Amino acid sequence: MTTTTRQRPAAVILTPSAEARIAKLMSEAPEGTVGVKLSTPRRGCSGLAYSVDYVAEANPIDERIETPGGTFFIDGASVLYLIGSTMDWQEDDFTAGFVFQNPNAKGSCGCGESFTV
Repeated sequence: MTTTTRQRPAAVILTPSAEARIAKLMSEAPEGTVGVKLSTPRRGCSGLAYSVDYVAEANPIDERIETPGGTFFIDGASVLYLIGSTMDWQEDDFTAGFVFQNPNAKGSCGCGESFTV
């Protein structure tokens, strides 16, 4: 019997707008940056927040998504909170930022800065 392994889907789906923003961030990144990383640190009214930062070293337990503009990492400890999420970049006249559609979030605070699972 032969066992085959199929590639599993990415934990987070990046929209074309999010990929373009990652490419822009990487083009302006400090020297030594290997990618951009999404994590969910504990903070805010509801418990968890989304955080996107530069990373200078790849962590083997992090999820890795290759985008046209650079490598996007998802913190290994945050993956369970993010599976099935979509990450988008939205801009208008007054605000700009990453926006998340997260099917795991059971609630969020009034200001939208944090969520609970």
